[in-house]
Amino acid sequence: MSASPRKTRSLTIAAVLLAAALALGLAAAFSTGGGEKPGAATSPSPSASPSRSASGPPDLARRKDGDPFALGRTDAPVVMVEYSDFQCPFCGRFARETKPRLIKKYVDAGVLRIEWRNFPIFGEESKAAAQAGYAAARQNRFWAFHDRLYAEPRRRNSGDFADKHLIAWAREAGVPDLGRFRADMKSGEAEDAMIADQVEGYRIGAASTPTFLINGRPLLGAQPFDVFVKAIEEARGQ
Repeated sequence: MSASPRKTRSLTIAAVLLAAALALGLAAAFSTGGGEKPGAATSPSPSASPSRSASGPPDLARRKDGDPFALGRTDAPVVMVEYSDFQCPFCGRFARETKPRLIKKYVDAGVLRIEWRNFPIFGEESKAAAQAGYAAARQNRFWAFHDRLYAEPRRRNSGDFADKHLIAWAREAGVPDLGRFRADMKSGEAEDAMIADQVEGYRIGAASTPTFLINGRPLLGAQPFDVFVKAIEEARGQ
């Protein structure tokens, strides 16, 4: 007899916790600064350059046609995988200040593809926002919803990401069927997708947000635009 969905999901959550513990030993593969761990200081100084382990992490780009969590061509020479939390202030800063410039300079030119992964590390409201993002993606409105959530800094785990706000932001982001959105954000599929992204992040040693893989090479934190340009140009030339 096959395991029940609830039991399977519980085992998957246990795998996340194990992967998180292993990540503490793998996090040295990443540079420090410009990102945030749970309970970390709010203003760390950014590192000037990315680093990686001797063998390097795997390239986890999915390159799926029609992926609602991706921006850019599937055959772009550079893929940047982003692991972020909707409650992370550094993720918000990257979304508001740096990502639009990268889209204009590289995504629109067919050079860069950006793939989003949910990496909720700051508690229940982070998880709720991640699952709401999945629900928006089901109606091809993920990026509009993403931009609405990151439009301004918000208080963490204080009700700012309560269901009523997530639904209101979905409406503002142009999600057409809010009844479906409500159902999808509470679904087991949304939770499973979130957990799968978390497991992927922990397995490559991510321990803070935002974390990026640029053609498999790690870069940690909301670094200055020029740091991303350097990393993308290096990946492009390989």
